[in-house]
Amino acid sequence: MTAPLALMIAGLILAGVGAQWFAWRAGIPAIVILSALGLVLGPGTGLIDPVADFGPLLQPLIAVAVAVILFEGGLALDFRELRHSVSGILRLTTVAPLLAWLLGAGAAHYLAGLSWPVAALFGGIMIVTGPTVIAPLLRHARLSKHPSTLLKWEGIVNDPIGALFAVLVYEIIVASQLGNGLSGAIGHLAFNIIVALAIGLILGFCTVQVFRRGWIPEFLKAPLVLGVLLTCFAGANIVQEETGLLAVTVLGLVIGNAHLMAIDEIRRFKETLTVILVSSVFIILTATLKWSMVEELTWGHGLFVAAMLFVVRPVSIMGALSFSKIEWRERLLVGWIAPRGIVAVAVSGLFGTELVHLGYADGALLIPLAFAMVFTTVVLHGFSIRPMARYLDLAVNGPPGVLIVGAHQWTTDLALRLNELEIPVVITDSRWHALRTAREAGLTTFYGEVLSEVFEHHLDTSALGKLIAATDNDAYNTLVCTDFAPEFGRRSVFQTGIHRGSEDRSRHNASQTLGGLPLCSKPLTTDDIRYDYRSGVSVRQTRFTDSFGWDDFTALHDEVPTILALVRGNQLFIGSEIPKAKAKDVILYLGLSDPEYGS
Repeated sequence: MTAPLALMIAGLILAGVGAQWFAWRAGIPAIVILSALGLVLGPGTGLIDPVADFGPLLQPLIAVAVAVILFEGGLALDFRELRHSVSGILRLTTVAPLLAWLLGAGAAHYLAGLSWPVAALFGGIMIVTGPTVIAPLLRHARLSKHPSTLLKWEGIVNDPIGALFAVLVYEIIVASQLGNGLSGAIGHLAFNIIVALAIGLILGFCTVQVFRRGWIPEFLKAPLVLGVLLTCFAGANIVQEETGLLAVTVLGLVIGNAHLMAIDEIRRFKETLTVILVSSVFIILTATLKWSMVEELTWGHGLFVAAMLFVVRPVSIMGALSFSKIEWRERLLVGWIAPRGIVAVAVSGLFGTELVHLGYADGALLIPLAFAMVFTTVVLHGFSIRPMARYLDLAVNGPPGVLIVGAHQWTTDLALRLNELEIPVVITDSRWHALRTAREAGLTTFYGEVLSEVFEHHLDTSALGKLIAATDNDAYNTLVCTDFAPEFGRRSVFQTGIHRGSEDRSRHNASQTLGGLPLCSKPLTTDDIRYDYRSGVSVRQTRFTDSFGWDDFTALHDEVPTILALVRGNQLFIGSEIPKAKAKDVILYLGLSDPEYGS
């Protein structure tokens, strides 16, 4: 690899991660920023030309990236999520793709002017939505659990299904040119699909057994899984082109649902790899677009895109979900959200070239049409998913909620105060009697082990973004924070009984890589707060105004009270992240009841 190419790859990765960061800070869907960046770097300025820069390596690199992304998506699909959504997911992955294929093929023929064979193949490709675009949008929109589950399963499962529909049409086209029968083409594809499924199942089962029998050390597990998935993808594609997508998805499902002890580490490794691949590969794909491709598009192609958005997708979803238990608001949302991504462009590029070689000149239109669908859906759905979900009351509104682990009088009082400020709160404990006060106060509670899989699959945590671990056991608090840190973020998990930076207690402190941040500015344990409660201290609330500031507040107390949280508009600050209070802020603190002040 030459130095310029290595530098370009490094720059693409850095640019992709930078775009993800900018989108996170600005609250904009990351896919929109990545698309714009690819256009600027490619056809806009000509800084990169992926086809010329990567040469014959471009297609294999994209194929490997798609395989890793689909495998990571398969890992994220837990069959236990099907308990409450099995009917909807089955309809979205069987009936809906078939309807979308038929309607999409008709739109491609009558509006885009494609010949029937090319239109049928492109209609199959347009079924895909894909985890490369769905996952970032779901993170941005903060949807409630049920519609999020529907869109996630549909996006991951329908990716290989759409590719297989395209393969089926391609096999039929080739068979017709060779004079073979239709049944022979379908039978050949069916056999190859069975082989691909078998490859995914067998490799997945073998990998699970290697892990369970302890035949491989911890540090080699993630690399082994990466090697297995690439072997699975390449092996299935040797049998039949594009069946590798199905094989790696099945492989991910098998490993992800085996409940291995190392599954969390594998998921985090693959998630990190997926973020890098999605960021860089999406820029590469959009940079391959040429202005000459855009010039080939006509008003008919624009009508085709509009029909796919406003007719084909809604009709196929409404038809598939009719007479189901899915409520109308969720049908509307799912019927609108269908962004296309990497797989649609990659598969269109592959079959577009093959169709041209077979004598179908309009096969060259597949790439610009695919890009038109990608850009249109990414922009429209990326910017509309959050407002539409909020309008339909399917999104989490307001500041991120708090999960409080450990039910005591003071944590219940804190939960009540937060609830009064319209901040979602869930308080959990493994002791039924400890939750009595919280239950009687009307708070949302969970009785059981917060680290159990029951908690994960029976409580909707989409409204929660911060955690407070406040049990009597400091070591357990550290364990809870360590477990939830990858989900909530390291700076969003807090605990009592932590003494960061205290030299005299350094031998009693957990490693800096474990646990959460201190809940209070003072190193208080749950026992310390309980002792203060017996002395008359309670969780108090104060709202600052232009005429009553921080100095006025501290002047009312002999010493600065222990601040637990600060609410500023739709933002919630806890622990060490609490900024200096200003007008309209509300603080929650531990203090004595004062008849002259406070509420």
